[in-house]
Amino acid sequence: MTTAAAVTISGTTGKPETPPPVSVPLAVSPAVLLPPGTVPDAPRDTFDVATALSAADRSDDGTGCADVTHGRLLGPGDAAAGQGFQSAAAGGQVSELVARTVHPVDLTAWAQRARQCGRVTVDDPQGTAVSSITVAPGPTVPGTETLAYEQVLTLPGQPAELPGLRLRTVAIAADDVLVVLRDAGATDLDLDTLAVAAWQHATPRLGR
Repeated sequence: MTTAAAVTISGTTGKPETPPPVSVPLAVSPAVLLPPGTVPDAPRDTFDVATALSAADRSDDGTGCADVTHGRLLGPGDAAAGQGFQSAAAGGQVSELVARTVHPVDLTAWAQRARQCGRVTVDDPQGTAVSSITVAPGPTVPGTETLAYEQVLTLPGQPAELPGLRLRTVAIAADDVLVVLRDAGATDLDLDTLAVAAWQHATPRLGR
């Protein structure tokens, strides 16, 4: 995030104004991650949430659906700090992240947009695909907003009987804390239960 340059106001002593402070999210310790072994027999590769949720590759596809189809839960200009891991699981891959954000994440608004972008064509450097999104009720966690949705990516014109790549996402947010679990493939994991477990594990360690 770039700090705004100081400017000189005409008619003053010529001293530059003090730039406004830059909002920075609080740090997140690796201890907030789910304990190893939560996903059975899954060695974990960690990743940095600020990188994973980067806004640097945003593009406007003309429909307003680019963020939805790419699974970006943070809005433009949002900053986040946190920890995450991804690991192989039976049938696919699973990832978890815990982030602290400068601005609260509005999962209700995100779900509404996801419904509007239920079936769109995605064009990106990896190629063209058809994205079909189905929003479902998220798990019930008092004092939070939750989100659950499934996305299936297929090739244009792909026969209906051929399965596409399935991505499932469950997110829980309150104030400046966001927990997201996502799997790819046919893992058959109970993401709702895992997301609630991640939330219950992370939030006490974040002072909530």
